[in-house]
Amino acid sequence: MMEDKNQKIKSISISSNATILDALKMMDATYKRLLLVFENEKFINVLSVGDIQRSIIRNLSLNTPLNNILRKETRLSKVGDSFPEIKKKMLKYRTECMPVLDGHNNLIDVFFWEDVFPPEEIRNNKKLDLPVVIMAGGKGTRLKPITNILPKALIPIGEKTILEDIMKRFTQIGSNSFFLSVNFKAEMIKHYFDTLNSKEYNISYIKEDKPLGTAGSLYLLNNKINQTFFVTNCDIIIEEDYSEIYNYHKINQNELTIVAALKHYPIPYGTIQSGDNGLLESLTEKPELTFKINSGMYILEPHLLNEIPQNEFYHITHLIEKLLKENRKVGVFPVSEGSWKDIGEWQEYLSLIKA
Repeated sequence: MMEDKNQKIKSISISSNATILDALKMMDATYKRLLLVFENEKFINVLSVGDIQRSIIRNLSLNTPLNNILRKETRLSKVGDSFPEIKKKMLKYRTECMPVLDGHNNLIDVFFWEDVFPPEEIRNNKKLDLPVVIMAGGKGTRLKPITNILPKALIPIGEKTILEDIMKRFTQIGSNSFFLSVNFKAEMIKHYFDTLNSKEYNISYIKEDKPLGTAGSLYLLNNKINQTFFVTNCDIIIEEDYSEIYNYHKINQNELTIVAALKHYPIPYGTIQSGDNGLLESLTEKPELTFKINSGMYILEPHLLNEIPQNEFYHITHLIEKLLKENRKVGVFPVSEGSWKDIGEWQEYLSLIKA
């Protein structure tokens, strides 16, 4: 048992000289969102995914050493704290793990959420109760031939559909009011949920008479939504604390916030930078490029519904471009590559159902 815990601690331990990018990759590899930072085997601090996200929002380079972004105040426990005290602190702050230090700041033990609390005790239990619009009208051409029979929204993941997987993530934060924008095989989607008859979901349908793009159907929600709301595609899964996205959106007073996934692309060759007269300035062996990718999830303020043209093909990117031209506030909230799954791609879908 102790060996298992030691292995778990080792798997989330990282050097203070490592970079933000290194930490993101470790979080994705371990499915953890909190790391233990050491300097020459001496415990320094904890690093959360929130620390990283705030650094990226500040536009720090992904090559920034972790030393530069560690928080000054951290909730930790000390030797002598009773187990009930540690458990109470973890529950109060919903912390993924709780390091225990001695009087010299040496790491003595670590308590992990999954070892302390039963599975039904959800760590991220903040309640938002916001409306959720799910764009489920597409034909899912990338997943043919399965979408010749099933609409993309009903593609199975385990014993449920992808749409239920998405909706479950929102119900966990108290959001159970869903508006499904449907077109292709709309009756099949409606029949499925009518038959399911789940009290967990309060579903309203927005029926497109013709394909209206990723935002065109939103005009039908004018006067139906009067508070901040989520919009998400029906073929993406975001494994993230949605309350953090919402807090960022509100604190910065954004009109629209894009959830962006960090996507890494390794270049399998050495790259060259040259200057005047073709003289070599630098040579980088097999670099990795990282981009912020539009994940397909957004938060919008309700007044934006007034700005969607009626019954016209209109992508949400058209709305974003309009806001940018008018110098209005559009935020970008970053999530790690491993937190974003694009199920509309065969490779991603197959890897998910085999997991």
